[in-house]
Amino acid sequence: MANMTMTRPDVTHWLGRTFSGAVHLPGDEGYDAHRRPLAPTLDPRPALVAEATNIADVHAAVVAARDYDVPFAVQATGHGTHVPCDDGLLLKTTSMNTVQVDPHRQVAHVGPGAVWGDVLAAASAYGLAPLSGSSNSVGVTGFTLGGGMGWLGRLYGLAADSVLSAEVVTAEGRLVRADAYENADLFWALRGGGGSFGVVTSLEFRLYPVTEVYGGISYFAPERADETLAAYGDWARGAPDAMSTAIVLTTVDGRRVLGIKAMYAGGADEAERLLRPLRAAAGPALVDGYRSMRYADAAMGGTPARYLDFFPDLPDAVIKRLVDTAGAVDGAGANVEVRHWGGALARPGADGGPAGRNTAEFSVIVDAPTPHVVNGLRPYGIGGAFLNFLSDTSRTAQAYTASDYARLRTVKRAYDPENVFGVGHSILPAA
Repeated sequence: MANMTMTRPDVTHWLGRTFSGAVHLPGDEGYDAHRRPLAPTLDPRPALVAEATNIADVHAAVVAARDYDVPFAVQATGHGTHVPCDDGLLLKTTSMNTVQVDPHRQVAHVGPGAVWGDVLAAASAYGLAPLSGSSNSVGVTGFTLGGGMGWLGRLYGLAADSVLSAEVVTAEGRLVRADAYENADLFWALRGGGGSFGVVTSLEFRLYPVTEVYGGISYFAPERADETLAAYGDWARGAPDAMSTAIVLTTVDGRRVLGIKAMYAGGADEAERLLRPLRAAAGPALVDGYRSMRYADAAMGGTPARYLDFFPDLPDAVIKRLVDTAGAVDGAGANVEVRHWGGALARPGADGGPAGRNTAEFSVIVDAPTPHVVNGLRPYGIGGAFLNFLSDTSRTAQAYTASDYARLRTVKRAYDPENVFGVGHSILPAA
């Protein structure tokens, strides 16, 4: 690498003649709007923000960042930005938001700026659904590269494992196809290894025959949180794969509440029969939010994951710690989410990617953990993580098994030995 300082003339030289999108430098109109991620705690100050409109723009940006040895990051919606790209080149792919659906093959082909709302709208016209996440505004590519745990995950698996092919601009500036036959090692790494291997310019993935679901979020008084979580630990093991659930302890309109998130890929009567034990444990609903709806309308927000671990079960000691952490009734406390995994998530195919390779039944997220909370939960968890839910980039390796992480590092060495794509959840090249 040239290890040169990026200046305005350099930008003009490298991007001006070939880059068709807008380039924003500090002080330019649009710079502040385009540099900001979703997280309000981050205030990145890149040397420039480049808005890509096509693959040639992506290529030009990668080559510029590589040859001038500056930090490089990609951002579509900003949901997955956890580290600022200070003094670097921030590539925006927001406008590359094409979505094409092939209803006969039941697949979607999307650009790097597409969001799940775009895919849901296009797929639902054919009675199909993607393995989308909790928000329609989340970018498809970042979500999928990070594993992609959605509300259909127990039934069909991770979004990453639904990917059929990808086109990628590598650190060398080459545009390559990755699938089960071409660049198969890269294809494996992309399905859960994050954005550390190149800039994905297109994804093709499977769609599934889901149109109507039953679910939503119902809220209950928090006094029976202990009993509800204890019942949940037993109930979840017998839940069918078509039922996905989570228990949350949170604040709504200034009041502490217990919420039960549920989504059932089936009819209302059967869903209510399955949910009856949880309703009984939680008591009368303060707000009953369950209803039949189109899957395209069924987004449910998540909890920020400052603490994340996986648990084989929910013993009394874990339940007490979580309830205490959430705070007293009507008092201030952390937000807690306990989510059921299992189902297809626990049966990954032999040809799947590196994401989600654990068999733990539950994930636990706490948005404001203290050392006391973390130390109290640690003996019961497996010390695992999941890239989509993980904001702490020092824990990236914990999202994988030891053998998969070693394999990821080997793939990284082959495609990005100088760690051009090193901002955020970076996989370090093998020595």
